[in-house]
Parts: sequence; C-alpha cells; structure tokens
Amino acid sequence: MNRQTVSCAFVLLLIVFGIQPITRAQDATGAIRPDAAQKEVGAYHLDFSINELADGKKINSRKYSMNLTDEGKSKELKIGTRVPIESENGKFEYLDVGTSITVQLVSWQTPLSLDVIVDISNFATPEDATRGGRPILRQIRISTRTPILLGKSVVAGSVDDPNSNHQFQLEVTATKL
Repeated sequence: MNRQTVSCAFVLLLIVFGIQPITRAQDATGAIRPDAAQKEVGAYHLDFSINELADGKKINSRKYSMNLTDEGKSKELKIGTRVPIESENGKFEYLDVGTSITVQLVSWQTPLSLDVIVDISNFATPEDATRGGRPILRQIRISTRTPILLGKSVVAGSVDDPNSNHQFQLEVTATKL
C-alpha cells in the first residue's frame, strides 16, 4: 500500500504542477496569451534636450533623439570628434570630445524609468582644438535614474557650470511607438 500511496501522490503532483502553467498561459476565451518568456517588446522614441540657461533664461539648446526597446539593453548615441593627443614621443591616444548619451529603459519599475548618462565635453578655448599638445577640456556629466511619463517632458538632471552663472539641464520626453 505504501508504494500505491507514493504513486498516487506522484501522479497528483504531476497533474497539479503540469497543468498549472498551461492554465496560466490561457485567457478566459482559451486563447494562449504571451507569458513572461514570450513578452512583447515595447518600443519607445526618446527626445533629449540639453538646455543651457543663464540667470534662469534658456540661451542655447541641443536636441537629440533615438528609439529604444525595453529589452533591458543600454543604447548609446555619440556625436563628436576623436582628437589625437601625443602621450609619448610618436605615440598617440585619442580623446572623444563631444556629446555622449547612454540610456537604458527600466521597464520592470512602475512608472517606467530611464537610466541616463550624459557626458558633454568641449575645449576650454577654441585654440585648444587646433594646437597640438595637451588641450584643456571642459566636461559635464549627468548620471541619473528618472521616472518618465509617456508624452510628458521631464527634467532628468541639471548641473551648474562652476566657471559661470550658467546651468545645464537634461530634459527627456518619451513616447510609445
């Protein structure tokens, strides 16, 4: 009898654990719906605006945009110049000077959130771009996780320029594709 009880218990476990995933994958009409492994990928369009303000007034704005999915992979947008710098006699290293935006959608959070890293670099003086040697670079970096509301503009971060009364703001707008 003991062997028969074990066999019945095993069959019951197979039935309970074997049928349950199937019933969860069906909706009320009996149609199979996508489960977590077959989740539809959401696609989004992101508009970035890097605004420069002086005394609270916008004096300059740069616009960037990209499309992104919620697959969990980060994407990057880079605009700029690779500048050769002589590190040793006859040996050169390259510096990336310009704007770099790295973004990843955090879709498991409610509301949706973005991990955003924005690096902006430029030459301290225009002459630094044309002469050799070791140029002086200015850099600004904003690294943040910010919640987003689809179709609404959000200021993801801002930094003050230590050399002036200017402030730089990163604004993000996301729309579902």
